[in-house]
Amino acid sequence: MKSASQLSTFRGTIDEALLRAHVMLPKYQQGAMGDRGPQSPGAPAARPPQPRPRILTHLNPTNFQYGVLDALGDACVGYCMQLRQHGAVVVEQNYNFAQQAVGAGPNTPWTFDTPMHVGSLSKMITAMSITRVLNAVGVSPNNPINPYLPAYWTQGANISEITFANLLTHTSGLTSGATDYESMKAAIAAGVTSAAYGQYAYANMNFSLCRILLSVLNGNVSVDYDPSFLFMTGGILEDVFWDYYTTADFQQYVAANVFSPSSSSGHMVHQPGDALAYDFPTSSTEVGYNDGDLTYLTGAGGWHMSANQFLNVMGTFRRGGSILSTQQAQTMLDNGFGIDWTYPTSAGGSYYSKNGSWTINGQTEQAVAFYLPEDMELVVLVNSPVGDVPSVPLFLYSVISDVYLANLG
Repeated sequence: MKSASQLSTFRGTIDEALLRAHVMLPKYQQGAMGDRGPQSPGAPAARPPQPRPRILTHLNPTNFQYGVLDALGDACVGYCMQLRQHGAVVVEQNYNFAQQAVGAGPNTPWTFDTPMHVGSLSKMITAMSITRVLNAVGVSPNNPINPYLPAYWTQGANISEITFANLLTHTSGLTSGATDYESMKAAIAAGVTSAAYGQYAYANMNFSLCRILLSVLNGNVSVDYDPSFLFMTGGILEDVFWDYYTTADFQQYVAANVFSPSSSSGHMVHQPGDALAYDFPTSSTEVGYNDGDLTYLTGAGGWHMSANQFLNVMGTFRRGGSILSTQQAQTMLDNGFGIDWTYPTSAGGSYYSKNGSWTINGQTEQAVAFYLPEDMELVVLVNSPVGDVPSVPLFLYSVISDVYLANLG
């Protein structure tokens, strides 16, 4: 046990009551599934061709808007779509309901300020945050992560080979979709195989680990910090402290360094006005799913944001220079950090896309974000599966990508 004189290894404040009440994995969240989507293509993001081609075609925004309505209008409970160019709204569409009435109550329509759990779009924000911290402390994304993991964790085979870039591109060899602290600790102890390391495998754990790494990189907690003497009576277990503190510290970092410069915000705990998740087709008696407290997803998912909020972040990241420099932002995208696909287009460059999906008991929230050529950004939020056949839902990324490509001319 360390003495109180060693508090200098921990730069932060702790609410004792909240720490003692902290739950690392809520029971009601067991069975929930978050990923890119059930029909997600498996290929990782590819680097765009260099040099980028000259502009040959342009997007027809009006036709694109009608194309999205044709694709989604009769195939989901509701959606919100907004397309911006140079940070200004070009076209936008709210369709149907964010919350369906059950009984005699009123339906709640979608608006551009309606938050929804954006699922794995949260990984894009994590990539921005980790890239910013790495630049600030002079650590390369190609450096290994193992010096920044809690010292009391056991490190299994090949963990010393995993780099920050591996985490941000899902090539670490970790394959778990779990994001809770105990699962991360166990996975690092188990190690990864030589055959799996360096191979693409989409895994939420790659990004949930970033919440721990960020606090250590920031210098807010040292890897050998022992919290057992905190509050003395009963002490505090290391697992509970590390999970509680790094989760809170990560969220505070995002708020100060990503949301604030973007005049944006986000929250991890469902609020009464947030969109609810539904099955599709749905009925007038279906109660929408309230996803509750998703703090345990921090790093990999969990952020509830509106289309306006997320697009504010995307635009500030891409051209504002206050989250990362414009060159650093473009490098992050070209490296595939926090995105799923890079696709060359005829519109003067490639698009970069991230998809997110969150499902429990068939009730789904899904979102997709695109950095498009012509200095455009696009976000689509949908609060159900997409498609007329429940057993074969469509993949949101593919639907929107097809509409975009079809309207270049």
